[in-house]
Amino acid sequence: MATTTDSAPSAETPAEETAGARDTARAGETSPFPYRTIAMGVIGSVVLMLASLGAGGILVRDPIIGTGPLSWMRYGHGHALTTAVLYVGFGLVVWAWVRLGRYALAGRIGTRPIVVAAFAWMAPLLIAPPLFTRDVFSYLGQGAQLLHGLDPYDYGPAALDVLPDVVQNVHPLWQTTPAPYGPLFLLVAEHTVGITGNNMIAGVILTRVILLAGLAGLLWALPKLVRHLGGRLPVTMWLAVASPMMVIHLVGGPHNDLLMLAFLTIGVWAALERKHALAIVLVTVGMLIKPTAAVALPFLVWVWANHLPHEESLFRRFVKAVTPSLAIFGVVFAAGTWVSLGSLNLGWVTGLQAPQMIANWLNFPTGIGEVAHTLVNLVIDVPSSPFVTVARGAAWVALIAVMVWQWWKARHGGREAIMRMGITLLAVAIFAPPTLPWYLTWGFVILSAFSWRRVHLAVMVAVSMFLVLVYYPTGEQSLYDWWFIAGVVAASLYGAASLLKPDPLGLIGVWKRQPVKDAEPDPAAEGPSPTTHATS
Repeated sequence: MATTTDSAPSAETPAEETAGARDTARAGETSPFPYRTIAMGVIGSVVLMLASLGAGGILVRDPIIGTGPLSWMRYGHGHALTTAVLYVGFGLVVWAWVRLGRYALAGRIGTRPIVVAAFAWMAPLLIAPPLFTRDVFSYLGQGAQLLHGLDPYDYGPAALDVLPDVVQNVHPLWQTTPAPYGPLFLLVAEHTVGITGNNMIAGVILTRVILLAGLAGLLWALPKLVRHLGGRLPVTMWLAVASPMMVIHLVGGPHNDLLMLAFLTIGVWAALERKHALAIVLVTVGMLIKPTAAVALPFLVWVWANHLPHEESLFRRFVKAVTPSLAIFGVVFAAGTWVSLGSLNLGWVTGLQAPQMIANWLNFPTGIGEVAHTLVNLVIDVPSSPFVTVARGAAWVALIAVMVWQWWKARHGGREAIMRMGITLLAVAIFAPPTLPWYLTWGFVILSAFSWRRVHLAVMVAVSMFLVLVYYPTGEQSLYDWWFIAGVVAASLYGAASLLKPDPLGLIGVWKRQPVKDAEPDPAAEGPSPTTHATS
């Protein structure tokens, strides 16, 4: 990510213009609306939805497929086939997303086609089984606990003696584990289960529909953030809204991070608009959904302090900003907890330790600990837990140092404070155990409103693909299937290269047995057109 702007349009000769027109016509997308690219993604999303019936996060007892004529999709060769088909659908969605990115970078499309594409790709997944995760089953299980009078911060869903379909579909790891989510989200989950009861399919679909309110909040906030932070709106929407991380993880998953991100982004906008009390309220509400939002609050204090008259010292301005911020935070925190749980139950704070049971190398310090254990284990047989524990402890110390340093660097407020906030959110996702793929959206969504270099956007393509594929469609992690991970890395690198140059390895040309002529603009050679900054 960088703060530099894109290059200016380059001069073209008449011959080059003619060649470009031929290439555009060959691409079949001469209008500003990329119908074929959107259709490709829709086909991929439909394939994802259909294949997920056999290869996704399926139910223990499915009332629709169950033992019927389509049950072959879930066993043996049938499951292997549907899994392969699901990855084909994923490839089509990513291919369409990369093509859309090239159009956005070249200034050939504005924001509206990107938003339409994102909606079209999300629509089939609204009725699909959970994809690459089964967290939504835990949401429903914890909501059922609250509905039936059990404290989700004291018990796991296994303690319920009602709603057997809800309970048995919770992953075994979370059956006896207290909830790690904020009380406001558990209130949402409680009302969801109150409507859908023991019907898991309806529960998953309704959860997705509710979380779409978070998407609506993002769509409202991101254009306003771009105006403050200097990005290009089509690129921001492509990166934050149409990406596989949003379409497949946050919506197809689904994940409650989407709802938290809405409050976070709107809160950041409010702070930049000098509506500081509202900003603290919104981000605190986001914290009551997913506690990570609390990381943003100290940075918003700096924004507030720097909007006060500069005749006073920075320290005095900070005191004048932090005092009402703490008061507002305390009132909203207490009221939100009371409304959600009927008391000032703070058990959800200790519940944040529950996810630390997840240990895999996607979390950087855990990976360091595992590598150290592997090397020592070549000499002497020792358990891995001490190595992982020490590495995680060191990472916590380093993370606290990074957070303090980034917060201090943000002391002049403005765009700098928001950038430091985004970096800190990424650092928390990477260094605090555990690291789950969708956690990186916390920082990515904020940083998407800044200006990016093309090469850094290509890196984001690789990261987005990798973070979806490191979990199997069933929701189980694939991080220790080394041949599979090698294929994931290769595919991710190819996707990144494809953003900079269509068909970078000439594979389509080999297939057609003729030289490839780019049917799409080469962002490395073509600057934005005069309509680059169109927003519709």
